[in-house]
Amino acid sequence: MQSYNNIKFFSIPSPSYVLEKDKLESNLATLSDIQEKSGAKVLLALKGYAFWRRFQEVGKILSGSTASGIHEARLGFEEIGGRESGKEVCVFSPAYKPSEINALLPIATHIIFNSFAQWQRYKSAIDSKNKQLETLGLSPISVGLRVNPLYSEVSPAIYNPCAPKSRLGIIPSEFQKGVESYGLEGISGLHFHTHCEQDSAALQRTLAHVEKHFGAYIPQMQCINFGGGHHITRADYDRGLLVSLIREFKAKHHDIEVFLEPGEAVGWQCGFLVGEVVDIVENDGQIAILDVSASAHMPDCLEMPYRPSVFKVSRQISDEASDGKIEITEADKGDPREPDSDISDIKASQSAHENPNQNPPKTCGKYHYRLGGPTCLAGDIIGDFSFDTPLNVGDRVVFEDMLHYTIVKNTTFNGVPLPSLGVVENGRFVMLKEFGYQDYKERN
Repeated sequence: MQSYNNIKFFSIPSPSYVLEKDKLESNLATLSDIQEKSGAKVLLALKGYAFWRRFQEVGKILSGSTASGIHEARLGFEEIGGRESGKEVCVFSPAYKPSEINALLPIATHIIFNSFAQWQRYKSAIDSKNKQLETLGLSPISVGLRVNPLYSEVSPAIYNPCAPKSRLGIIPSEFQKGVESYGLEGISGLHFHTHCEQDSAALQRTLAHVEKHFGAYIPQMQCINFGGGHHITRADYDRGLLVSLIREFKAKHHDIEVFLEPGEAVGWQCGFLVGEVVDIVENDGQIAILDVSASAHMPDCLEMPYRPSVFKVSRQISDEASDGKIEITEADKGDPREPDSDISDIKASQSAHENPNQNPPKTCGKYHYRLGGPTCLAGDIIGDFSFDTPLNVGDRVVFEDMLHYTIVKNTTFNGVPLPSLGVVENGRFVMLKEFGYQDYKERN
């Protein structure tokens, strides 16, 4: 369990996502070091981390943002900055509507297309905008193409952008046809995104495939985007290898500008989701019903799937506490894999996260519980956990590392309230945003 600097969990409304500002700053310092040593530009991928209410430090350190559509692009432009402030707003979408391109032209610094056909469709509009920017003395929009190097080590397939029949990126044979039909005049960048929570060794192997299939076109390019999925801020990530790979690639290819676009790595291990035990029911074991939902509040627990790290916090009467109560924190002891137990029905929802730091301990506590959410979905199950002491109604349950790929995927299914948003700064909790009935109503 991480250190939580004497956070008073019962002072935090439940449920809430909570950013730990000092841990975000630590991640940003690591990413800043990568930029300085490698010469690459690191952009925040908003699809993975969009806690914009504390983007001040992000904007000071990172080189800009990367977006998957107009709303993310606008958020990055407004909260991190655009060309006027020296920041990049890089946008990729599998396909753009005319209205989206028109909205992107004033704010995007890079627009990446998923096909030659889409590029040709919007080429004249971008050329016209670039002439206008030139007269104002501003840098033009850089146009890029996303490529599929037919190689990725990502598993499961739902997250693999190079899986058979993937819609993401132009495969080598189609890229060659596009070049023969349209040429590459006006294209200044290539983009590949083939990683998910991976180390730099995976990038090293991937670059060989990128150069094999697209190396002939790199001399014509001004920039190349290595995409996201680089787990740079994870403790065991080989950052030295990443720096070497970037520097060697730039040296080999006319000092080409290199972009990295991590999202999860920015928000990695810098916040948690706190919930409360609302009831405990019995059905072939004890089931704790929480005010947080796997389905609505942390969907990757079902999609990936993975089993989050958890600890519980209870309150006990104490003469030592000024309010008569102290908080007792107890780390998760693992799931109850007893020899005679059969939990195969929820095996998928308890698959261990690929990151070894996330794997649950093999030891188990004495008291076993299945943690479930408040929705009517039968599969709204977070997983099975065990503790040394009993879990009681009113206890807090804290899910670690819950600021990336959670808030951005929230739903109001069943009308379940969205968790509040807050931050811990200098040991003090500050509420940033609360959600209510109108937020649910206006989404429907």
